[in-house]
Amino acid sequence: MSSTENFINHLLAQMTLEEKLGQLNQSYPHENFDPELLRQGKVGSLLNASGALTGQGFSESSSAEVCNHFQRLALEARLKIPLLFGRDVVHGYRTVFPIPLAQAASFDPELVEEAAAVAAREARAEGIRWTFAPMVDIARDPRWGRVAEGAGEDPLLGARIAAAAVRGFQGNDLSRPDTVVACAKHFVGYGAAEGGRDYESGEMSEATLRDIYLPPFESAVRAGVGTIMSAFIDLNGIPATANRRLLTDLLRGEWGFDGFVVSDWNSVAELVSHGVAEDRAHAARLALYAGVDMDMVSGAYLDTLAESVRNGQVPIEEVDEAVRRILRIKHRAGLFENPYTDPQRAARDLLTDRARQLARRMACRSMVLLKNKGDILPLQNFRRILVAGNFVHARGELYGTWSPDGRAEDATPLHEALRQTAPRGTELLFALNDDRAFHLAHRADVVVLVMGEHPIRSGENANVSDLGLPPGQAEFVEMMAGLGKPLVLVVFAGRPLAITRQVALADAVLYAWHPGMEGGAALGEILFGQESPSGRLPITFPRATGQIPIYYNHKNSGRPVSPQGPFATRYLDLPSTPLFPFGYGLTYTTFEYANLRVGSEVLRGAIEVSAEVTNTGSRSGRELVQLYVRDLVGSRTRPVRELKDFRHVELQPGETRRVTFILREEDLAFTRADGTRGVEPGTFHVWIAPDSQGGLRGEFVI
Repeated sequence: MSSTENFINHLLAQMTLEEKLGQLNQSYPHENFDPELLRQGKVGSLLNASGALTGQGFSESSSAEVCNHFQRLALEARLKIPLLFGRDVVHGYRTVFPIPLAQAASFDPELVEEAAAVAAREARAEGIRWTFAPMVDIARDPRWGRVAEGAGEDPLLGARIAAAAVRGFQGNDLSRPDTVVACAKHFVGYGAAEGGRDYESGEMSEATLRDIYLPPFESAVRAGVGTIMSAFIDLNGIPATANRRLLTDLLRGEWGFDGFVVSDWNSVAELVSHGVAEDRAHAARLALYAGVDMDMVSGAYLDTLAESVRNGQVPIEEVDEAVRRILRIKHRAGLFENPYTDPQRAARDLLTDRARQLARRMACRSMVLLKNKGDILPLQNFRRILVAGNFVHARGELYGTWSPDGRAEDATPLHEALRQTAPRGTELLFALNDDRAFHLAHRADVVVLVMGEHPIRSGENANVSDLGLPPGQAEFVEMMAGLGKPLVLVVFAGRPLAITRQVALADAVLYAWHPGMEGGAALGEILFGQESPSGRLPITFPRATGQIPIYYNHKNSGRPVSPQGPFATRYLDLPSTPLFPFGYGLTYTTFEYANLRVGSEVLRGAIEVSAEVTNTGSRSGRELVQLYVRDLVGSRTRPVRELKDFRHVELQPGETRRVTFILREEDLAFTRADGTRGVEPGTFHVWIAPDSQGGLRGEFVI
């Protein structure tokens, strides 16, 4: 038995029932919070969240002094078990990186890992030891506000981003002073909420659950994630917080997860509202039995479980096992040896030059060029440029949802950042989306519109029924396009928007997402050509809201979209195809794919698949080369394409390089008709492609 397990067992043997239940209780320092609970050992974790609880706007930051104060009170308790301080450090702490969906657009797990490591170091400097991130929910409905917090629609990309974020937050040793415990959330199926409405129910097959929604969570577990958060969702009739099959049989039994599970905010008590529990005591029993170890803020465990144990409704062994899991993570995190935080750390570790440089690089890598008619971008042939729109003077608005510790004053306003990056001799004019912009446009050689969603339209429970630009913005684009000037549209948003008409009106479209604190400088570097865009879409862009859900790895149906015909699946009023497909993105040069090679006609264990990629333009560029497959016949219907690998390649003008992938038999496994997972014999198509719709196609058999 390890030293950690020996320590836990020794401590557990000394604990009273009330002290055990205290470890299962997470509270937060609200105005009615009684500090005496800490001295009595009745709080195992404090949630550092005095405001912005659903990710909207900024809240008072944590601090080492505040955390140390509460820790001292906790260590006055009989057994001196330290508190675990948690906070939503989602895409940066004081250094705010692009939103997670934008980070996924970089298709760069190493960069994601670096950003998470910076966030961990900064959070630790102010006493935070546990972050409620990464969110690894697959999202196929961008009406859902929390699409901003995840990696998009693809399970492979989601799995790689999940593992990278866990490695970044936790490092290779949780006791190190620059790491935090990660929490993969929300387990599971949360992104499938009906209508894109947060907290709603969802229905899906077991195969869809296992093949689409579970892989990012399994990847996080394989990367060593310390904690998992159960979801609000009622999935297939069973609320996630009461689902023993998923939280215990699958998560711990099949995957061997040995960390602890925390509920989402108040979701234990909300089992009553779901209609599966009669009262809070019943809810607490259901959640604990399911495998929820820590109750986030509802107080149901602390208030009711002692009586349930004493009257025989809850075995003490269930309580002991939950306590053991929590103590295990606290011990691994070094809390017993180092419960306090040096108050001097923040001055050294927050907002360093290196962190800001990384935030700028990630913002550059995340922005996606969707259109560039006539190579209008970069803006190197225009002397007088009008920049207009609601984001002209943006600072904190660049941060996006869930950035409570970012400070607007740390960001350079967008207009000032563009001035700083513009080439010498360029005259920049600025206006909001008003009449002044219309008049200034007559003096300009080119118009750049910076439009999009305020961060308050993203994040938890920030759902929309219409994916168009916010009110008034579409009309402003129409007005400016009517002037006949060259027009560049830059869109800031936390989700894919349905901008079909605006794309048609503009000469160039750059999707900037919510790019974080260095977003203004990154935008300037791309617009003026110091950097080339290299982001790719991690989620499909619809032509209209009515196409939702739309995603690339759909099934073929018996009457597929192509070839077109009177009985093919279709809409009468618009094409069935997306506005832009998953994996799509342009840059300031062009690439050509040629000479596909499939190493063998028959896959036995693994095969090589390769193609030549040539930079056919006049500038150097970074291309994301993508590998897709299709299983043509299966015991279950199979997707028309599935991403199996991707790789960046940087090429000089005229340079050609052969890009090689290794495709293994296990990469082709899926949930078969009999419920088992594995590979079936048959014919497969394989593509090396620039996105999920194009590319060179080959074939092999198993």
